[in-house]
Amino acid sequence: MSAVASTTRAPRPFGVRFGSFMRNQHPVLNIILLLVAIFWLVPSVGLAVISLRPEADFTQSGWWTVLGTPSHLTFANYQTLFAQGFKPGGLLDSLLTSIAITIPTTVLVTALSSSTAYSLVFGRWPGRDVALLIIVGLLVVPLQMALIPVDQIYNVVYSATGVHIFGTVAGVVIFHVAFGLPFGIFLMRNFYMGIPRDLLEAGRIDGAGDWNLFRRVVLPIGLPAVASLAIFQFIWVWNDLLVALVFLGGSTHYPLTVFLLNQTRTFSASYWVISTGAMISIVIPLIVFFSFQRYFVQGVLAGSVK
Repeated sequence: MSAVASTTRAPRPFGVRFGSFMRNQHPVLNIILLLVAIFWLVPSVGLAVISLRPEADFTQSGWWTVLGTPSHLTFANYQTLFAQGFKPGGLLDSLLTSIAITIPTTVLVTALSSSTAYSLVFGRWPGRDVALLIIVGLLVVPLQMALIPVDQIYNVVYSATGVHIFGTVAGVVIFHVAFGLPFGIFLMRNFYMGIPRDLLEAGRIDGAGDWNLFRRVVLPIGLPAVASLAIFQFIWVWNDLLVALVFLGGSTHYPLTVFLLNQTRTFSASYWVISTGAMISIVIPLIVFFSFQRYFVQGVLAGSVK
């Protein structure tokens, strides 16, 4: 019995196994990986340094010269942009518009995907398999194909109801929610498939309905997948340019990606605006990612192991 127990030890956590793997590798491999990581970070470091350099230094020397004179770094570029306030077309106004688009989209996609996946896995209604096939089929539909049809739908809605959706934040949110749901439902369904049905049957015996089972049993267990989906959706929508350019390009209030695009038209005169705005655009997704990173790996691997 002891011999059997000694050969059936519980697997070590992924982080421990990965660290042991890296220690057992040849030092040359570790050096190569370190060089690749440094090479990958060089553009981001350069962008951060440029955003902290005075405007006069841009035409005189490269950003790497600051390594010898770090005292030249200043936050004057950030202070200049923030001093403009929330005027239309400014940095803070664009940042506020990006937040107004990204947060509702992330919340709606996460909530709708979680509840729909629960219905597909634990619901008792005919046609679930057909609905799943349709959802999986929608995953392969390119976003670019829907820009013109959705524009026409918005025009029909405006003609019928007088509600103007095109060119508004609500129109962009609706578009992103529609295209974020197929992946969100697919991800959440894969995770929910690993939840034992006995847990739900025990809850039903105690008199719990579907809403209580979803809220008190399934959702807490599926928190890693929910957090992972929220990270994916937040980053996708935050970094979106095409949809924002099509639906809000002619508006006075547009997101940060469109703001940076407009600055590239006069790059020689506004390089410091581009670098500063880009750093602000990078920092916020990083904060979101590191806030939920402990759930990220579990959510990404949802449904991969049975």
